[in-house]
Amino acid sequence: MPVLSKFYGIVIRMLFIRPFAAHFHAIYGDSEVLVGIQPVRIINGDAPEKVREMVMQWAREHQQELLLAWKRCGMAQAPLAIAPLR
Repeated sequence: MPVLSKFYGIVIRMLFIRPFAAHFHAIYGDSEVLVGIQPVRIINGDAPEKVREMVMQWAREHQQELLLAWKRCGMAQAPLAIAPLR
């Protein structure tokens, strides 16, 4: 799974699976959260509340870049890196 961004110990990765809606994985230690991109929402997973809040903020700020990354993955192209949460 390509890494799109890293911030505060959180790693954002994307794995394109055709029948699924656009989404990404946020990994923090042993926790993982699956996040939908349109709309931005947590689909599944567990992570500390603060981590979920940071991931959601980051996703809202970079929604268009995430959609482009999903499209690129769907065309077998590497997604572009996305700036971390500041």
